[in-house]
Amino acid sequence: MSDLILPALYLSHGAPMLLEDDLWMSQLADWAKSMPKPKAVLIVSAHWEAAPISISSTAAHTPLVYDFSGFAPKFYDMKYETPDASWLGDLVAKVLPDNEPLHEHPSRGLDHGAWVPLRVMYPDADIPVLQLSMPTHDPVRLMEIGQRLKELRAEGVLVIGSGFMTHGLRYLRDYRSDAQAPGWSSEFDLWAAEALAKGDVESLIKYKELAPGMPYAHPTVEHFTPLFVTLGASDNPETPVQTKIDGFFMGLAKRSFETP
Repeated sequence: MSDLILPALYLSHGAPMLLEDDLWMSQLADWAKSMPKPKAVLIVSAHWEAAPISISSTAAHTPLVYDFSGFAPKFYDMKYETPDASWLGDLVAKVLPDNEPLHEHPSRGLDHGAWVPLRVMYPDADIPVLQLSMPTHDPVRLMEIGQRLKELRAEGVLVIGSGFMTHGLRYLRDYRSDAQAPGWSSEFDLWAAEALAKGDVESLIKYKELAPGMPYAHPTVEHFTPLFVTLGASDNPETPVQTKIDGFFMGLAKRSFETP
C-alpha cells in the first residue's frame, strides 16, 4: 500500500478545442497541481462503451484514438506517449471480482475523453495511464465497479470518470465558447450541483426521472454515467463533493469535482 491516497475525480473533458481555451486549460492544470502527483491514472471515458469490461493497451507509447471529425489537422497530429502500464493492468485485474472477465485491447490507445484533459493536467506524459471501458449505464452497477477501483487509490492511482455534466449537443443553437447556457443545461447543472452537495446519491441515480432538463441535457447518457464510477470509488458516495471547475462552454456545463 502506498502512502499516497488520491481523490476520485469526475471531469468534463470537452472536445479537442479545449486545448485552445486558456481558461479551461488553466483550471485543469491548477487542479492537477493541487493534488499530489499520481503514480498512475485509470480513466473511464464516455467514449468507450464496451462489455465485457476492458482496458486499453498496457504497452508504452500506444497510439492515440482520434475519435472526432471536422477539426483542424493539428489535433490529429497530437501525441500523448505514456509509459508502460502493465503493472496497473495487473492491479485492475486483481481488484475486479473473479467472475468479472477483463479483456485487454492490445492496440487500443486513449480516446479524446482521456488524452485531451490529461494532456493539460499532466503534459509531460510521464505517468502510466490506462482506460477502462464502461460496460453498462446502470448507475448501481457502475458504482459497484467504482467501489472495486477504490482500492487502487491506496496504491497512488488517480481514478477518473470523464464525461460532460451536460451534453445536449444536438440541441445547441449557439456554438460560441461563451454562449449563454440553454435552460435545460443550466437547470440540470444546478440540480446536479445541489444533489452532489447534499450527497443525495438516491436522487442522482434517478436522474432520468428527477432531473430538470432531461432528456435535452443528456439525449444519450454516456457523458453523465462516468460520474457513478467516481462516486463508487470515493470513500463515501454520500459525502459532499468538492467542485473544482464550473461554468459553461458553448452552453454545456463544465462542472467537474473531486471526492474525499
